[in-house]
Amino acid sequence: MYNYHNKTFRSAANTNNGDVSNETIFEYSQTDSIVTAVYKGGSIVKGSLIALVDEEGKLDMRYQHVNTQQQLMTGTCISTPELLPNGKLRLYEQWQWTCGDGSKGQSVIEEV
Repeated sequence: MYNYHNKTFRSAANTNNGDVSNETIFEYSQTDSIVTAVYKGGSIVKGSLIALVDEEGKLDMRYQHVNTQQQLMTGTCISTPELLPNGKLRLYEQWQWTCGDGSKGQSVIEEV
């Protein structure tokens, strides 16, 4: 099983309908199968997420944040990990807003 505890990630790619940018930093923690994170940077003032991790390291998460337009944004995401040759993690994310237009998107975050 992958361990997300005390790992820091930065956004590497995102679709245009997302708020996360390469200025967004995620700080992950893990206790058993529960993963949490706080994030901020770029157009995100403050955010948090909670997820369950399965046996393959895949995360089933819910996220929420306030952006610089003072909008409360919420959504769901499935993140699939890849272990890179340097031992760091890359997460491929399929997400959907549960607010606003309900659109879907894809992003990639990488461990720093």
